Amino acid sequence: MKRLLVLLLALALPVTGCGSDSDSDASADEVDLPMRIISISPTATETLFALGAGERVVAVDSFSTYPDNTPVTDIEAWSPNIEAIIGYEPDLVVMSSNGDLQAGLESLGVTVVVQDGPASFSDVYSQIETLGAATGLVAEAADLISEMQTEIDDILADAPDASGLSFYHELDNSLYSVTSATFIGEVYALFALTNVADPADADGMSFGYPQLSDEYLVDADPDLIFLADTLCCAQNAAAVAERPGWDALSAVVNGNVIELNDDVASRWGPRLVEFVAVIAGALRDAGA
Repeated sequence: MKRLLVLLLALALPVTGCGSDSDSDASADEVDLPMRIISISPTATETLFALGAGERVVAVDSFSTYPDNTPVTDIEAWSPNIEAIIGYEPDLVVMSSNGDLQAGLESLGVTVVVQDGPASFSDVYSQIETLGAATGLVAEAADLISEMQTEIDDILADAPDASGLSFYHELDNSLYSVTSATFIGEVYALFALTNVADPADADGMSFGYPQLSDEYLVDADPDLIFLADTLCCAQNAAAVAERPGWDALSAVVNGNVIELNDDVASRWGPRLVEFVAVIAGALRDAGA
């Protein structure tokens, strides 16, 4: 549940580019490039390594386990300790919103870049540009964005027509889901899929992350089920079929329960392309 809370808060927060005005417009020619970077954001960690700044990353939070050579520490993304961070002598810290921590780090002369959950694909690319500027890798950021856009366009061009099909995206086995108002929901919207969770948060009071029920989902009877809780909660197609009433769901009967990598499905860095590709593959397998 702690993992889910971290995910929900990270994705629900509005995107921001940098921690201070001085960071946002700074170019590599105007400031010294950071050589000791700490990332307290799994998505930012993946992006930094994809940009080629991995050798300058001296520490990452306990959730930043990709790529394999990340310098994982016991720094918690949810409640990072400023003393532990300063112990690594960083000149740049990338993190999600935490006003007290940000203020404390900046008072010690550390540059802070704040990046929260995106609201759109343009926000995703904006965050990559921001990290490129902060690390002096502007051209590399542009290349990465172009590559991601091209790959996603190619996947969508070959994707089957899924209009008319419905889906359920599961964040954890207590049946938290996402609506179309979230970034994850926007990914599915690329394929014109109908999100069965949308009516459960029509008033937006759950901020796009409603908790559903067995009865609700049995009644909704989604054509596809995407499990983003295979790692955290050991969920799979067999476990889903054993839930009360779920064995009769169309997705279960037709073998359309898709087991996702939790991390790929919840982060919006370079592996976003993999998430889009998995959805396209599932649609093809479903005969869409």
